[in-house]
Amino acid sequence: MGVRYDAIGLDYAKLRQPDPRIAAAIHLALGGVQTILNVGAGAGSYEPEDKDVTAVEPSSEMISQRAASAAPAVQASAESLPFADDSFDASMAILTIHHWSDQQAGLAEMRRVTRGNIVLLTFDPAFRGFWLTDYFPDLITLDEGQMPAMNDYERWLGPVEISPVMIPHDCTDGFLSAYWRRPAAYLDDRVRRAMSSFWALGDVSEQLAALRADLESGVWEGRYGSLLAKDEIDCGYRLVVARP
Repeated sequence: MGVRYDAIGLDYAKLRQPDPRIAAAIHLALGGVQTILNVGAGAGSYEPEDKDVTAVEPSSEMISQRAASAAPAVQASAESLPFADDSFDASMAILTIHHWSDQQAGLAEMRRVTRGNIVLLTFDPAFRGFWLTDYFPDLITLDEGQMPAMNDYERWLGPVEISPVMIPHDCTDGFLSAYWRRPAAYLDDRVRRAMSSFWALGDVSEQLAALRADLESGVWEGRYGSLLAKDEIDCGYRLVVARP
């Protein structure tokens, strides 16, 4: 993961600004705690500014993009957290678990070092219905191969609460589904460079050409134009909360 994000991370902090509505859901799930561990922390998105946060991130490029005011970061992996048992009131991992080499071990480590809630923002690989996969069907195969199934979290962490995270039409965090109502954004190389899925897909020039043609001809709007009247939709993102 660290090596991949040394490349992906070049523009990451600029394009992956935390969305305040998603942040509110994450912070509510963390609860009224003081010390928080952020695993796979990247450039620091969604870290509560009024809490004592410790970040763990394997990529030196991502760490270098953290603001001077951001929480201190330790270069390490989720599977081997360099902290004593019960070191933190709560822990969080935001859109990162699909990059871990051993997801079960990483979650076990989070549980070991966390006294309270574990909060995960992830994607349900069984979700269907986002128009982007009509143009890039390999995204489905990719997610099925790298994303834990929703029932894995209960197997690994015990009882969990899982709730959908609605994605606003003007989402400021440029993850894969953020531009569901702004389809032309996917034609921008810079936008795609901040999405790990497109790095994994490789050459998508033919699919991009098809999307461009459909946007120019009006075919896209004919198929998906009803989305343009919506303020938010479910794109398959899920908030998973494991309580102690």
